[in-house]
Amino acid sequence: DLVAPSACSRADTMGRRPAKCYRYQKNKAYPKSRFNRGVPDPKIRIFDAGRKKAPVDDFPFACHLVSLEKEQISSEALEAARIACNKYMVKSVGKDGFHLRVRPHPFHVLRINKMLSCAGADRLQTGMRGAYGKSYGTAARVNIGTILLSVRTRDAAKAACVESLRRAKYKFPGRQQILESKNWGFTKLKRTVYVELKERDRLIKDGVNVKVKPTSGPLKVHLAE
Repeated sequence: DLVAPSACSRADTMGRRPAKCYRYQKNKAYPKSRFNRGVPDPKIRIFDAGRKKAPVDDFPFACHLVSLEKEQISSEALEAARIACNKYMVKSVGKDGFHLRVRPHPFHVLRINKMLSCAGADRLQTGMRGAYGKSYGTAARVNIGTILLSVRTRDAAKAACVESLRRAKYKFPGRQQILESKNWGFTKLKRTVYVELKERDRLIKDGVNVKVKPTSGPLKVHLAE
């Protein structure tokens, strides 16, 4: 025989709390540890998209989405922003025309103090007694000026890059700003400096980054590189 679900079982299968409940950094960071077990996996599992192994010379232009607020961003929001940005870039420049990187990682564990809301719950429920909640999800704690998303691509795809980050902005709470980098790709070198050092053969390729050959120190160290 089929039996209608009780009010208690319906309360247990309700949807997620809105992110506004966990937006502000109220307490200390609460990471997963041997004391804090049973943490659900974060929604975002992939932090790099596109041609992530592209040599540093291929993608000179870089653009960043920067947070303007001190807040917490859920792993669901990070995943939604990654998908939105990736989808537009793939449509605009192809899957090998860019490299997208999600910068913050959701290490902070969110908690929920589950309340029963069904008939007879008043006998089971303890209100605010023992109110320390169970692990519920994860979030990244970001500050003003924290880079949320970075995209490197060719100079010709600059407009698509900015538009993809504009679309990703809508997945985050608070305010963000899109900034074009003055550096070459994801390196720490200004574009003019990069070109100058490359002409003088002072750059050592290091994946998506570069090292600069020093002009002082033991000779055997330079020869090894």
